[in-house]
Amino acid sequence: MELWIFATITATIFQTLRFMLQKQLSMGALSTGGATFARFAYSAPLLAVLVVAWFMMSGTEFPNITARFWIMGAIGGLAQILATVCVVALFRARNFAVGITFKKTEVILSALVGFIVLGEGVSSLGFVAILVGLTGVLLLSSTPEAQGSLKERIFTRAAGLGLASGLMFAISGVTYRAATLDVGADAPFLRAAVTLSAVTLMQFTAMGLWLRLFEKGQITAVWAARRKAVWIGLMSLCGSLGWFVAFTLQTAAYVNALGQIELLFSLLVSVLVFKERLSAREGIGIGFLSASVLLLILVTR
Repeated sequence: MELWIFATITATIFQTLRFMLQKQLSMGALSTGGATFARFAYSAPLLAVLVVAWFMMSGTEFPNITARFWIMGAIGGLAQILATVCVVALFRARNFAVGITFKKTEVILSALVGFIVLGEGVSSLGFVAILVGLTGVLLLSSTPEAQGSLKERIFTRAAGLGLASGLMFAISGVTYRAATLDVGADAPFLRAAVTLSAVTLMQFTAMGLWLRLFEKGQITAVWAARRKAVWIGLMSLCGSLGWFVAFTLQTAAYVNALGQIELLFSLLVSVLVFKERLSAREGIGIGFLSASVLLLILVTR
């Protein structure tokens, strides 16, 4: 098994566990911002210490990094924060598996972002895959209890949050890969660790300032919830390191496509942990999105 495949699968497992814990905390003492901050508060300082200790103990010189590294890292970090906030907010409205499925529209949106930013077109099969995925999103956005016209049922807050998170995750994946490639080192793990450490420290600082200014009391609440929140940080650290290693070795499109295996893990969590049931329409919607992912994988091979 290639390293990037192993790293991606490992990342999806840890990410599913992290989202599960974030959902539990966001439904309790922490706000959406607080639950998002928890992942950085308990991972950024630990990772920074580990990276510095590794350089000191190994005697390895710190790799050269460029201004582009910081720009790409900052853009990716901001996009990931916004995406995570959207996902945590989405958990309040929909069940766990559907929330993760909305988030995984990042694969479909990556094709659109690639066309807009890089001018990369899609084949006819790629366009079909996007339409199939869109059908799945529309099925998931119309809740059983929704009232009113078709337009009112489709254009819901849940659909907006899901699509926004997918777009932000698509942007962060591309910019993270760009940042890792700007680290002057040959070892993929080293490049990933340096990039992840820099990004999480920026995210930790930005989210801390936001909570201090606009959500007073949430930093204290994150500390009070440390017995559970610390596991969010550890799961985030392991998952993010897996993603960064994968992005270092392979393009974001392939990594995100393989990352759709997270759908299976989220379904298990939804049923076994949260005791949630999927409606027939939601199951069909997940099926459409899964089919879209498979088509995209075939198109990009």
